[in-house]
Amino acid sequence: MKPNSVTYELIKTCQQTGARLGKVHTPHGSFDTPAFMPVGTQATVKGMSPDELKEIGSGIILSNTYHLYMRPGNELIKKAGGLHNFMNWDKPILTDSGGFQVFSLAEFRKITEDGVTFKSHIDGSSHLFTPEKATEIQNDLGADIIMAFDECIPYPAEYDYAKNSLERTTRWLQRCKDSNKRDDQALFGIIQGGMFPDLRIQSAKEITSIDLPGYAIGGLSVGESKDEMYKMLDITTPIMPSNKPRYLMGVGSPDALIEGSIRGIDMFDCVLPTRIGRNGTAMTSKGRVIVRDRKYAEDFSPLDEKCDCYVCKNFSKAYIRHLIKAKEMLGLRLVTWHNLYFLLGLMEGIRKAIIEDRLKDFRNEFFEKYGYKL
Repeated sequence: MKPNSVTYELIKTCQQTGARLGKVHTPHGSFDTPAFMPVGTQATVKGMSPDELKEIGSGIILSNTYHLYMRPGNELIKKAGGLHNFMNWDKPILTDSGGFQVFSLAEFRKITEDGVTFKSHIDGSSHLFTPEKATEIQNDLGADIIMAFDECIPYPAEYDYAKNSLERTTRWLQRCKDSNKRDDQALFGIIQGGMFPDLRIQSAKEITSIDLPGYAIGGLSVGESKDEMYKMLDITTPIMPSNKPRYLMGVGSPDALIEGSIRGIDMFDCVLPTRIGRNGTAMTSKGRVIVRDRKYAEDFSPLDEKCDCYVCKNFSKAYIRHLIKAKEMLGLRLVTWHNLYFLLGLMEGIRKAIIEDRLKDFRNEFFEKYGYKL
């Protein structure tokens, strides 16, 4: 048996919460966990250069299989030497399988045991994604961590539909594993099951019975309440192996990053900080600031007085608001920069709190400042 190209090292467990401090090792370096992964859907984190991402502390980024398959095409990226060369990023990359986009973006889709037939959201052309196809595309892209092709069910979903779907996702995972052609890429399986506790348990047992370097929890943060999501995590994470990374897909709000870490999650990703940044909304230590609002027109203070990022050290709310109102791209870049710095700094704070065995105290202090209810 060949050794895994991606391994997890457990460094410390928080005595107050059970949260894990660790390190994930990949062919393109290691990153500390719990970690937030900025999303670079189209081989770029919107508004940020690779050097800027490194400067603010990003250890790994995520790219999207569906979008890169559609444009510019996985074969072109393979010719370029893979995603790392194509986008000039020499740290770890994770690619999702495209499953979420197939089910959420495609205009038409038909699900069979073989895969999913759909029409492109770009030009309406017809395509078929199978587990083998999704794996082949990711092999071409060359990410360090690749995701299994799964079905992303709608929320809410009927029990029988969720059960049939998770069982198909397990079968698809085995096909992804069988078709993976590269030893330097680590395939992660995805646990599904909707909001049904027994189905989450069934899926977690089935997915983790297939020996892989890591496992993800999918189908959460899709419209359910935070309490529902945390309940599903409480049920699922204890079943997942303790010696491998646990990845919660599509979650990036500050409260969920803290609560997920408390529940033993190691990796998170979300478009939230870049998306709201482009809409002129900043994450700060006191909550969200909608900097485009009129009340900030003559506010010469930084986005967050407690933040030491490049943006907060150099620019005021008034200036950034002016840029946004004038439709200058720098304004949206600056808010995006700050938001990513804020979340990456939050993860650093979580890791420090785990070392100090005080993550629950850290959560309570953060929630009080941010205005969250405990």
